[in-house]
Amino acid sequence: MRYLLWLPLMFGMALQVKGQVSMTVQLPPAGILQKTQLWNIVLVSVSERPENVRVMLRLSDLRTNQPLLTGISRNITLNKGARLLQMQDVEPVQYEYISRIVDPGVNGFFTAGNYLACYSIVAEVADKKATVGEDCVSFTVEPASPALLNMPANGSILETTLPQFSWLPPAPVSIFNDLNYDLTLVEMKPSQSAAEAVQQNIPVYRSNYNKYLFANYPASAPRLDTGKQYAWTITVRNGAQLAGQTEVWTFRLKGLPMKQAENESAYLQLKKELDASIVTSGGNTLHFNYRNEPGDSVVTCEVLALDNNSVLVFKNTLAVRPGENLIRLPLGGKTHLEEGRHYLLRLTNSRREYWYLQFIYSKPENRGN
Repeated sequence: MRYLLWLPLMFGMALQVKGQVSMTVQLPPAGILQKTQLWNIVLVSVSERPENVRVMLRLSDLRTNQPLLTGISRNITLNKGARLLQMQDVEPVQYEYISRIVDPGVNGFFTAGNYLACYSIVAEVADKKATVGEDCVSFTVEPASPALLNMPANGSILETTLPQFSWLPPAPVSIFNDLNYDLTLVEMKPSQSAAEAVQQNIPVYRSNYNKYLFANYPASAPRLDTGKQYAWTITVRNGAQLAGQTEVWTFRLKGLPMKQAENESAYLQLKKELDASIVTSGGNTLHFNYRNEPGDSVVTCEVLALDNNSVLVFKNTLAVRPGENLIRLPLGGKTHLEEGRHYLLRLTNSRREYWYLQFIYSKPENRGN
């Protein structure tokens, strides 16, 4: 009988707490998100007495409803008014990792995708736990910088029927766990825009699940016609999930083949930073410009095979003079470079500074006598 008398009282206390504690989750709707940001919450209490609560979190994939993560905070004492919670206010948090795509690190980032985070406020009422508030927020994790096309340049005119395509990755790449790229190449029809051509025309060539930042047009694919205009684009995927698409660029082939003339002034600039820029060697000689700031008489030159775990292909020394040096590096003979492969040229000076240039080796065309 006494227990029955307590039930309405406990129920009334739970309703009272429920009406006196509210929650607002402060998550960015899109962008890059760390796991610690999940706990940016504002709790508001209108109760005259302190309330002891915990915050429970359930994270799931918005598209598939697959549960990914659960977490529960430590006990939090709320006084009257608003309180902004952050990670340091709720830790230690008891996590349960249901999916491997969630980084278990304290400051781990979420991979690209769409998520749903649901929160519950659990209060202690007469030694019993009761849910007094709930809220769900959806958010999207996407790169800060999208993937960008690199070569061939937009609107360029090519002399080769086997073009080489390259692009730059979205950034940061750490938010992807299976980053891959689909290359689509279509022929443009008269009065068609590049975007319309990619959407409406049957691809001349398509290459899926590329793990590298370049692709060579194979000799086994349909031969590209001279004088025609083509459009190409890159679709970015994280596994099988769409993660973005580049803009659409165009190029055309010259109607008449022209003998390539060597331009002695076309020297590529070495860089101290290793970025994603890639060039094509254009034959058995690589032309590059090196500024010799230390005034060395020799520098060390290395070529690494990036397609083969950065294996050292060859190493040599080059004679240099102070200031600008226009260097012609032979790539044939004993270097054993392979057609269409991705290599890194690295120069080291007396200051132990590295200067870089990434290139794709292209054999010179066989020309008749």
